[in-house]
Amino acid sequence: MNATIRYISLLMLAGAAFIASCKKLDVTPPDKISTTIFWKTESDADLALTGIYNRFYASSTESYIPQYMPFWWDNYSDNSYTRHNIAGAQQALIAGLTPTSSGFAASYYSNGYIAIAAANYFLANVNKVLTGDKLKQYKGEGFFLRGFNYFELAELYGNLPLVTEDPFSIDYKSTRAKSPRADILKQVEKDLDSAIAYLPDVKFTTGHAVKATAQGYKIRMLLFEKRWSEAAALAQEVITDNLFSLNPKYPSNFYKPDQRSSPEIMFSVQFQAPTRTHGEKSLAALLSGPGWWDVQGTQDMIDEYETGDPRKTMTFFMPGDGPAQGWPYPGTVGNPGTGEWEKGFYAAKKWLDPTVTNPTDALLDDQDYVLLRYADIKLMYAEAQNEAVGPDASVYQQIDEVRARPGVNMPALPAGLSQDEMRDRIRHERRVEFALEGLRYFDLRRWGIAKQKLNGFVQNPITPDIKTLYKDNYEFWPIQQTEIDRNKPVLIQNDGY
Repeated sequence: MNATIRYISLLMLAGAAFIASCKKLDVTPPDKISTTIFWKTESDADLALTGIYNRFYASSTESYIPQYMPFWWDNYSDNSYTRHNIAGAQQALIAGLTPTSSGFAASYYSNGYIAIAAANYFLANVNKVLTGDKLKQYKGEGFFLRGFNYFELAELYGNLPLVTEDPFSIDYKSTRAKSPRADILKQVEKDLDSAIAYLPDVKFTTGHAVKATAQGYKIRMLLFEKRWSEAAALAQEVITDNLFSLNPKYPSNFYKPDQRSSPEIMFSVQFQAPTRTHGEKSLAALLSGPGWWDVQGTQDMIDEYETGDPRKTMTFFMPGDGPAQGWPYPGTVGNPGTGEWEKGFYAAKKWLDPTVTNPTDALLDDQDYVLLRYADIKLMYAEAQNEAVGPDASVYQQIDEVRARPGVNMPALPAGLSQDEMRDRIRHERRVEFALEGLRYFDLRRWGIAKQKLNGFVQNPITPDIKTLYKDNYEFWPIQQTEIDRNKPVLIQNDGY
């Protein structure tokens, strides 16, 4: 299949213009950004790098849904669901994915390539204004961000056009075939290796990627490719480095001010009120507010928790909860399990600031979106090591440490588990540990069980006739029809759409 490079280049132009938009540019000719003004000082590098990171705040088709709100991804899975098709999840799961689907399916492809364009532009020019250690660090961030975006696109879309050049060195009339997903992943690995080599080996504090951030995403990529021994070895490196640790207060990973001091967070999209907030609708109102309730736990998710696992009530409100349990709407609507909150509805609690009561759309909330935690490194190690050699003592150790963190205090796993039994335990632990953090959908796909779990799944037993849909071709998402139409006959749709 061929994809027109003109299309990709136009996205790149948009990305490059976006990151340079803080300066008045002399554009001659109009499809080229002049270097007579930009790329002259170190501050230009700061502006350009900030522009790449700004793609993390890019909207889906709903203006109030930034694409990297991790909890919306759980609505694509068996963990939770939405009442209003937020992020296009209900359309995708109930009606099925199509080239005209809304939400993430309508924006991920283009947003990803705009970010890649910005990274390509940055990497091609940053050495004009930086040298030494600062150049290495900035290039490391550029490599990480390009690898991050290509990895997400490869997970969702499969074969893709592979473009790494400066967007303004490309012939806009040329075409380029899609590369196999294996080649995309080779580029991801190359970029992440460069990032690991260049980025500082320090804790994550400022919102900028560090060495362990890139290591964590490489581990995810290695698991995706089933390169178990390599994934286990790299995860062990992060563990041995001892820069990160489990937060003794599990819920405080998900709201301010505790997030910024959490020893567990390895990468997050950072916000700061009043200049950078969640937009026109507050996070609290969207998650659990009256009339919204757009991240509802499924009964299957609730049943997944072991008896006594406190992460259940740290993640979801239970029937009968009120102000004493942190319910933020006393007097506005009935407590969960009463009134409008009938049996079978479980409102999201994770990500809600427990000090806020009666939040409205106008609330300027600013929780950071956590994309990578140290607990994930430990559980990825356990998964990779179990697949590589079986359930040895180190596999037990990493899982049991996650389960035993203060405030969770779950008992150790039983001894003598087989490899298959341990695999089931690891998958269970990932589900309950990372509920509403956007990992479940991608885990199901890489484990090869998405169709088994999501086709015919009943989200709420109160509405048993509403079942989800997952077909074989959903392993590769459709390219949006508007892009196909714009680039006929060269850009061809993925199979099955």
